[in-house]
Amino acid sequence: MLNKYVNLLKSTGISPYIWAVLAILPFYFISQLSTTAEMVVGILLTLSFFFIYWFAFVSKGWPVYLWTCLLIIMSIAATGFYSYVYFAFFLAFLIGNIKDRIAFLVLYFIHLISTSGAINFNIVMKDELFLRQLPFVIIIWVSIILLPFTIRNKKELGHLEEKLEDANKRISDLVKLEERQRIARDLHDTLGQKLSLIGLKSDLARKLVYKDPEKARNELRDVQQTARTALNEVRQMVSEMRGIRLRDELTHIKQLLSAAEIDFKLETEPTLTNVSLLTENILSMCLKESVTNVVKHSKATECLVSIAQTRDEVIITVSDNGTGDVNDQSSANGHGLIGMRERLEFVNGSLEVTGGDGSKLVIKVPNDVKQIG
Repeated sequence: MLNKYVNLLKSTGISPYIWAVLAILPFYFISQLSTTAEMVVGILLTLSFFFIYWFAFVSKGWPVYLWTCLLIIMSIAATGFYSYVYFAFFLAFLIGNIKDRIAFLVLYFIHLISTSGAINFNIVMKDELFLRQLPFVIIIWVSIILLPFTIRNKKELGHLEEKLEDANKRISDLVKLEERQRIARDLHDTLGQKLSLIGLKSDLARKLVYKDPEKARNELRDVQQTARTALNEVRQMVSEMRGIRLRDELTHIKQLLSAAEIDFKLETEPTLTNVSLLTENILSMCLKESVTNVVKHSKATECLVSIAQTRDEVIITVSDNGTGDVNDQSSANGHGLIGMRERLEFVNGSLEVTGGDGSKLVIKVPNDVKQIG
């Protein structure tokens, strides 16, 4: 029981106590009156205010505005006749929860002007009970100026955060869908042709097994070789789908370039921040593909890799001193580069390819969260 109370206090702060004090205070002011009739009217006014206040909160549409106007009249009456201005605080909270902007502004200014007039009237009349609580009256007056806008802005911020969360969820779902489609395309391109070939050769071998056993054995050997090739390609695809850190990929490409007798130079290797595992995996795969292209096509003797992170994005540059003449137009037909572009699209990244003295690939991916500083 005690733990439940402590958790409630942490989530609400001292707000319940403030509301409780403000709800009890009217009866103190009513007790200061001289006649029984005035006390009875004051009690009825207070009870009616809280009843209508609850009714205004649960109502929807135009009745909310009607009840709010009635509550403003009752608050002015309590201020004028009983020197109790604290109903204005309840009203400021209620007005701040009104969704319609025009209705909010109209009721806000009606409440502010009428309450300010009632406060000035009591000050001019030099009401002794009212003047004794003047510091608290000033606090309430400041509250009715600021509180409605504070509550409204907080609610709008909450709605925006909900929309942002929904948008991020939809983006995540779209990324997963795109990744599944890419995997389906890769599987079709990788296995579709080979499985079809295996099927055709298997049928041919079945027909030739008695007519020409030697030719049938050759066809079966082709089936076996094709199946092994397909298995290796599937294993490679699965390996690429696993989470690969950029630091681990750098070790792999260093070994690859060393085996190809190409000097490897790494300019910078920063510790990436604000980068998700998905984004790092895509960067690792694109880096691997870039270096593989250097080994296969560039005839280079040196490969330079640079990894930099700015406030907004991660930039990976892969350049070589080879003889390959590569540019964006000529690379459009390169399946490796097309695959890199498709992967980078998942994380709003881009790929720039330039040629000349060797080739240069620039990979840019925005940070998942912008850095502060």
